[in-house]
Amino acid sequence: MPTTTSAMTVASAGAPFTRRSLELADPAPDEVLVRIEAVGMCHADLAVRAGEFPFPLPGVAGHEGAGIVEQVGSAVTSVKPGDRVMLTFDSCGHCEGCVSGLPSQCVEFLPRNFTNGARPDGSPSLHDGDEIVHGNFFGQSSFATYALARVRNTVLVPEVAADVPSSVLAPLGCGIQTGAGAVLNVLQPGAASTVAVFGAGVVGLSAVMAAALLPIEQLIVVDVLESRLELARELGATAVVNSRTADPIEAIRDLTGGGAGHVVESSGVPAVLVQAITSLRGGGSAAVVGVPPFGVTAPIDVADVVNNSKRVIGVVEGQSNPPTFLPVLATLTATGQLPVERLVTTFALGEVEQAAEAMKNGTATKPVLLPQENE
Repeated sequence: MPTTTSAMTVASAGAPFTRRSLELADPAPDEVLVRIEAVGMCHADLAVRAGEFPFPLPGVAGHEGAGIVEQVGSAVTSVKPGDRVMLTFDSCGHCEGCVSGLPSQCVEFLPRNFTNGARPDGSPSLHDGDEIVHGNFFGQSSFATYALARVRNTVLVPEVAADVPSSVLAPLGCGIQTGAGAVLNVLQPGAASTVAVFGAGVVGLSAVMAAALLPIEQLIVVDVLESRLELARELGATAVVNSRTADPIEAIRDLTGGGAGHVVESSGVPAVLVQAITSLRGGGSAAVVGVPPFGVTAPIDVADVVNNSKRVIGVVEGQSNPPTFLPVLATLTATGQLPVERLVTTFALGEVEQAAEAMKNGTATKPVLLPQENE
């Protein structure tokens, strides 16, 4: 029979998060019912609230869930009730991207994670009486005490990470894997390379932590908040640039003797994307992970890109294969090599608006909601 879940819903674009008691459908054959212990908040969730993402409302956001499996569908064999899991993005499993181990390039990525607001077959999973409430955001809609996920976006927590709190594991499913994957999976800087990271939010700082694991020569971070730049130094940056007071292009050229070999752009601000590409040396590569509102464009100097053989690479979810990459990240976290806990600030589920404000004003780098915590 359906499960009652307490969920933070958005009624319409611009409306606040509001708690509602909803009915969550029983798992379909390929689905997993998860009791959510922790769920990270990122800008995509706030974009849903603002109406900037093509996700239908009323609906439930939340896409960095971690918790305990309560029930599995008849076709699920990879996890069982009682298992601790991390949730990530959904994918179809049969297109060229999925078959080649790149589910972030799934041809059904948008409908499965954003636009449908329902299961892949179109059926709803959330109801308030006779009213349909849209779910399936990133295959989970985990701003709730319970969530339904597909088996493909449910990843078992490795034994080595058994003692890592769910509040630390939850962000691995999107923000951490996006930033870390941009470095480890896409740019793959070699020894003595220079990496510059634009934006010191959770994605940018995840790129910093990943780059700090490698034998690179310089790791430069650009942001406008001194507190974030100081944290970047503590996480491994060799130099920082406050772009409110210095030109980041000139600063990077001065520090590197001509430009960075690798850049991660995580801010999602078009003008910053232009700066990031311009700061590359000839032959350099930019991994673009920051996403502005849909339809926003950037005035790229194509002649600079072509004449200087620069590569500009769009990166979704760190170009990762979650069943293999998330356990790696969890292991690095458990062994202290990826100090994700330095980024996390926890809030009760009912404090979702306070969490959003803390992320907006920079006092919380990665807010994580705790749906099971008494409020």
